[in-house]
Amino acid sequence: MDVKGRIIQMLPMQTGAGKNGQWRKQEFIVETQGKYPKKVCLSAWGDKIDQFGLAVGQTVSASVELESREYNNRWYTEARAWKVEKQGSEGGNYSTPPAYDTFDAPAGPQSSDDLPF
Repeated sequence: MDVKGRIIQMLPMQTGAGKNGQWRKQEFIVETQGKYPKKVCLSAWGDKIDQFGLAVGQTVSASVELESREYNNRWYTEARAWKVEKQGSEGGNYSTPPAYDTFDAPAGPQSSDDLPF
């Protein structure tokens, strides 16, 4: 599942220790684009936090997996980001390449003093 939007908030990093050692979790809020924008809380774990390098104001496309767990007869769902691509002016991936104006060059040999105007 992919979520596209702008990061509007970075929540405080959470850390702890479990049976597999130390862990880190960074949650961030993405506001989707469109006629009816939604706010979605996504999480990044461990080394992904540093790899993604997220900041408020960035437009991103996040690939997420959903996972639900039961605790004391209640269910908790988490949207864990496993891939995040920055979009737009932040220097990420673009959905379409930029368009350039082209012109037809005359066929045949050209010398350095031939100017097109």
